[in-house]
Amino acid sequence: MTSQHGLPTRLWPWLLAAAVLIAFFLHLQGIPLFDLDEGAFSEATREMFTRHDFLTTYLNGEPRYAKPILIYWLQAASVAVFGVHTFAFRLPSSLAATAWVLAVFAFVRPRLGREAAFAAALVTACSLGVAVIGRAAIADALLNLFIALSLFDVYRYYETGRAAPRNRVFLWMALGFLTKGPIAMLAVPVSLLFFALRREWKAWLRAAFSPVGWVIFVAVAAPWYVAEYMHQGQAFIDGFFLKNNVGRYSSSMEHHDGDWLYYVAATLLVTLPFSGWVIRTVARLRHARSEPLDQFLWIWFGFVLLFFTFSATKLPHYMLYGCTPLFVLLARHREALRSRWLAFLPAVAFVAVVLALPRIAQSLAAQAPNGYYRMVLEQGSAVFGATYYIVPGLALIALLVLVFRPRWPVWQRTLLAGVLSTLVLMQTLMPTLGALQQQPVKDAGLLARKLGGPAVMWGIDMPSFSVYRQAVTPRQPPKPGDLVFIRADHLDRLAKLGRYKVLYDHGGVALARFLGPHG
Repeated sequence: MTSQHGLPTRLWPWLLAAAVLIAFFLHLQGIPLFDLDEGAFSEATREMFTRHDFLTTYLNGEPRYAKPILIYWLQAASVAVFGVHTFAFRLPSSLAATAWVLAVFAFVRPRLGREAAFAAALVTACSLGVAVIGRAAIADALLNLFIALSLFDVYRYYETGRAAPRNRVFLWMALGFLTKGPIAMLAVPVSLLFFALRREWKAWLRAAFSPVGWVIFVAVAAPWYVAEYMHQGQAFIDGFFLKNNVGRYSSSMEHHDGDWLYYVAATLLVTLPFSGWVIRTVARLRHARSEPLDQFLWIWFGFVLLFFTFSATKLPHYMLYGCTPLFVLLARHREALRSRWLAFLPAVAFVAVVLALPRIAQSLAAQAPNGYYRMVLEQGSAVFGATYYIVPGLALIALLVLVFRPRWPVWQRTLLAGVLSTLVLMQTLMPTLGALQQQPVKDAGLLARKLGGPAVMWGIDMPSFSVYRQAVTPRQPPKPGDLVFIRADHLDRLAKLGRYKVLYDHGGVALARFLGPHG
């Protein structure tokens, strides 16, 4: 038995299961933690156990107000079961991303059918941005799950007017508020715009001012915020709400800025290898005037696009908050994808770039003005072995076969291209980037743990070093006898402080023993 034409229907569940396993679980333990974010979240979670404090998060001994508590609690639960391992830190995100994909499937199936549900779920799992965020030891996979659940229930409330989905919206917003703060309340402005467009003001007002809903929200979200304020005082308000929320929106932080087209490009990036499909679907926007579901999905996507375009701090993964509706729209209008070149060019280009990466790294190493990045890239000869080319090479051949297989619809072949691209991403590209950038940090951290004694980070901020060392590593100048974790190209600065002995020097980072001032 086949779907309308093309892939047998019995293969769809297996294909989705394979996509989820590849995207969110392949090499979950083997790839080192990436700095800054994964290292910071993981070290803050590890320090919960050493401080016996599961209310306030600390990073290398200093309070960390960047994010609320829920992801740390989930990571702590995972560490309590599996120990201090990369797998344990990442597992909550992988499970959240899996639930995110299943939530998309569950929303789409009763409205658009089984085939569309599998298409939407596969696009979600195999989009580059979701695959990367969905396995990272940070808060965003969990946040995206709650944003998706809340807005799906907004639409269910619009369809039925029932209290159950309305109350769940408040629950999901509260859990999201515990995950990353006010951005979790996207359901409020998106629902307002949608219900206003549909002239359903009374229904929106009943939901927005629901006493039961707000009791749920306050009961779930408020206790930790109140406890944290009582424990940390104004420092928590200043650090979390003013700096990491208002401050990020009103001014560029950590040089993360961009122009008005930043999130247009970011959308095409995070939806790779489906960028051509996105372009084709956006071209159908003019047909969404009367269909409620299309209107709802476009308002959701459009609000996120405009909201973050006006934000001073810009990061590509912010656009994921508005990509879930885009994934549903791609599945809804899948038959409109007819052009093979528009469909397959992004996937072919992505795999071709991965194949060319050794040569690209060699060229960049020769031109890099920054000593650290030059040293990172110079490891290429050791990292890019002959086996590097096997998976992307076979994937490229398979992609070319799919391009010229006219028996199956273009959209089905594009989904297969997405699974192949995700395999290349997780089997080849991510392990390689981990080996280049993070393996030296891990090796230095493990050596420092073996040697024992006090250690400092000086002129560098890579919290994963503390995770592997399993000890707090303050960022401060060294004292005699300290181990010093430092960029290798900054050893000359350490020499100005005094005598030292290099214990490890590889991949742009070094571990040295500071012996004391000169003379």
